[in-house]
Amino acid sequence: MSHNSFGHLFRFTTWGESHGPALGVVVDGCPPGLEISEAEIQAYLDRRKPGTSKFVTQRREPDAVRVLSGVMPKPLVDETEPDDSTTLITTGTPISMMIENKDQRSKDYGEIRRQYRPGHADFAYDAKYGIRDYRGGGRSSARETAARVAAGAIARKVLEASFPMVKIRAAMVGMGTQSIDRTNWDWDEVNRNPFFMPDAQAVGRWETYLEEVRKAGSSVGALIEVQAQGIPAGLGAPVYGKLDQDIASALMSINAVKGVEIGNGMEAASLTGEENADEIRMGADGQPEFLSNNSGGVLGGISNGDTIVARFAVKPTSSILTERRSIDADGQEVDVRTKGRHDPCVGIRAVPIAEAMMACVLADHWLRHRGQVGW
Repeated sequence: MSHNSFGHLFRFTTWGESHGPALGVVVDGCPPGLEISEAEIQAYLDRRKPGTSKFVTQRREPDAVRVLSGVMPKPLVDETEPDDSTTLITTGTPISMMIENKDQRSKDYGEIRRQYRPGHADFAYDAKYGIRDYRGGGRSSARETAARVAAGAIARKVLEASFPMVKIRAAMVGMGTQSIDRTNWDWDEVNRNPFFMPDAQAVGRWETYLEEVRKAGSSVGALIEVQAQGIPAGLGAPVYGKLDQDIASALMSINAVKGVEIGNGMEAASLTGEENADEIRMGADGQPEFLSNNSGGVLGGISNGDTIVARFAVKPTSSILTERRSIDADGQEVDVRTKGRHDPCVGIRAVPIAEAMMACVLADHWLRHRGQVGW
């Protein structure tokens, strides 16, 4: 199975399966001399890990990260300085990180060992490889995304070294039939509720809605928005190296994502040229200022210095308790229901994953940009 790597100069490769002993990532291309700690990486993983509320899978995984290579303890300036063994320095060599699986329950999947879950990758994997890991889906499981979040923590360090004011943030803006009121948008609210959503007034309504879905053994989809502020103009390249092209690819690679848009996205098709144009004036700081952001911060595949905005749609979790018609590996017609611990809305935990993938793309394009700027 190939294609387990993403990126060019900042490149990461994930490995491991949902029910294997561990999973992890190797990050290649990280510059030397960046300060990092396992605690910083862990903070991002803790936002994605399962079991954090009743609205996500109750699989109990600590998702504790171990950095195995590519770093060394921060050297002491002088011998009188206290030894800080928690602060690490990147050496410029591949950074390998591992996350052990602690709470696999493969027996939950015994009944569907030879059955294909409708809407899941079961059938496609079997058709392509002639084998599938029925225990949680193997590489098709969203468990793989824990490794991406670890890579994203390194990518943020690469960006912050050159752009200290960079902010990469995501939020859930829709879930099933529910949506937020964008006039109530509050970034501080995102980490106060179990949905990573920015509208405090909608939290109670969303909780009631998803609790009904959860108790019914069903699932719903979601809409996630990710923004990157503080990125300068100039990242990306024309034609086949477009920044928005790679952002779309990165977000589409996340499990269960079925649609991606940049800026106004699909809505742009219904606008006039006058409405869609992002007019420009000179700001008080002497820099160009865009009066709107229909482009999502990218023009001609190159960042324009405005906030980069992308959204993506996540389909409902395929593993549900309601029986659905399917077939088994012998071609026999069966009715499939999936036991075990599953997310009623897998989109919730996609929020920190979106931030990580955006960070990885931007770090990659920043390193590529440094070798392409005009003289």
